[in-house]
Amino acid sequence: MNFDDTIAAIATPLGEGGLAVVRISGSQALAIADKSFLPGGKSSLKPSVAPTHTIQYGKIVRYKKTFDSLAPSGGEGWGEGDFQVVDEVLLAVLRAPRTFTREDTVEISCHGGILPAKLVLDTLLANGARLAEPGEFTRRAFLNGRIDLAQAEAVADLIHSRTELALAAANEQLAGKLSQRINKLRDDLMLTLAHVEAHIDFPDEDISPDTKEKLLQRLENGVAFMDELLRTANEGQILRRGIRAAIVGRPNAGKSSLLNQLLGRDRAIVSHIAGTTRDTIEETANVRGLPVIFIDTAGLREARDEIEVEGIRRSRESLAQAEFILHVLDASEPLTPADETYLAEFAGKKRILVRNKTDLPVKFVIDSVWSSAFRRPESPEPPEGGTPNIPIVDVCCVSGQGIEALKDAIKELVWSGEIKAEMLQVMINSRHQDALNRARTATRRTIDAFRQDATLELVALDLRIAVNAVGEIVGKTTTDDLLDSIFSQFCIGK
Repeated sequence: MNFDDTIAAIATPLGEGGLAVVRISGSQALAIADKSFLPGGKSSLKPSVAPTHTIQYGKIVRYKKTFDSLAPSGGEGWGEGDFQVVDEVLLAVLRAPRTFTREDTVEISCHGGILPAKLVLDTLLANGARLAEPGEFTRRAFLNGRIDLAQAEAVADLIHSRTELALAAANEQLAGKLSQRINKLRDDLMLTLAHVEAHIDFPDEDISPDTKEKLLQRLENGVAFMDELLRTANEGQILRRGIRAAIVGRPNAGKSSLLNQLLGRDRAIVSHIAGTTRDTIEETANVRGLPVIFIDTAGLREARDEIEVEGIRRSRESLAQAEFILHVLDASEPLTPADETYLAEFAGKKRILVRNKTDLPVKFVIDSVWSSAFRRPESPEPPEGGTPNIPIVDVCCVSGQGIEALKDAIKELVWSGEIKAEMLQVMINSRHQDALNRARTATRRTIDAFRQDATLELVALDLRIAVNAVGEIVGKTTTDDLLDSIFSQFCIGK
C-alpha cells in the first residue's frame, strides 16, 4: 500500500438511491478532479482554483483523448469538444489540513445508483487516482495525526451501531473521551519509568523511601484504573456486536410468534401446524437500548424426516453459541416429560422461562419440583450465597401482553444495573481488553519487583512492557500487522 498515492472510492452504499458520494484524497486530488470536472454556470470554478470548503456545480466528463478506447464506434456518443458527459454533480473542494485525512480532498455528489457512481469513479481512476483499500481514508487520518487508533475504531463502531446507546458510546470514543484517559494512564507510567531509568543512569543515588512510595502509589493507581476499564469490556462487547439469544422449546409452543412480537413485525411464518420452522432465523432487535440477536429455532423433539433432523441440529448449534436462551413453554398444556428434560438440559445456560398462550386456560403450573428454581422478575433476588433462580415471564404472543415485561427481564439478565451516560465514555473493545490485561500484568510485576528491591533494570523492563501495551490502544505503539488487522474490517470508501 503506497500512502503517497491519491485514492478514490465510492463512499456510499451501492444500490439505487437519490445520491451517491465519491471521494478523492491525496496530493493530486485537485489535479485529478480538474481533469474530470467541467464547471457549469458563471460562478463555478475548477477545483484547483476554488477556495477551500466550497461547493462547485458542474458535470463529470470523459475526454476522448483519455478514453479513446472507450469511444463508441464511429465516434457516436462524444459531445462537442470531444468529451462525454457522465453525470451532473456537486463537487466539494476541501483543502489540507482541514479535512478528515489532512490531505487535499474532493467529494463528488452524483446521482444515486450503481452505474452513475461507478462511471464517476472510473473517470477518476482513469485520470490518475488509485482505488482505495478498505479503511484507507480512516487509516490516513490516523497516520496523519487527525485521530488516534481508538478514535479510528470508533468510526467503524459508529457505522455499525444498531442502537442509540451503541451510537452514543461510539460518539464518546470518537470525541476522544477514552483516549484522554488512556493517554493519562500512559503518561503516569512513562513518568515512573523516567524516574527508574534516571536512577539506573546514576547508580550511586538510591531512590529515597518517600520517592519510592510515591512511585508505588502511582503504579497502584494505574492498576486500579485498568481494573475499572476492564470491567467495561463485557458491556462494550454487547453494545458493539450485540448479544445472542436462542428461542427454544417444543414445537408449537409459540417461538416464532414470540420472535415476531419482539421484532415488532412478522418475520417468521406462524402456523398451528407443529414443526413449521425447519431452519434457524436470526434478526436483531433493540431491547431497552441493547442490540439483541434473536435466533428462532426449530422445535425440539424426535425428528421425523431428514430436513427436521438438520433443523434440530442447527437449533442445538445456535443454542451452544447463544449467550442466553428464551425457553418457551405452552401454558395451555401441562408440563410434559420432554419439557422437564429440556429444563434440566439447559440448566447451565443463562435463561428466561417464557410461559406463552396465557390467554387460554392455564394448565402448566409450576409445582413444588420447580418452584424453587423460578422467580418472577419483580421478585427479589435470593440472598447472597443462595441458589440463583430463573426469571419466569407470562406472555400472550397473540395480543402482545407481557412482551414489555419480557424485554425488561432480558435487559436485567444481560446488563446489571442502570446504563449511565458516563459509562458510555470508556467502554473498551476486545483489542483494548487484551492490551490492558498485558499492561496490568506487567505493572503488577513491576510493583512486586519494586517492593522486593529487585534490580532497577528488571523493574524498568516490565514497566516498558506496560507502557507499550497501553500505547497500543491509542496507536502510540503499533505494527503494520496491527493496523492491517484493524482497517481491513472497514468498508471501502471509509
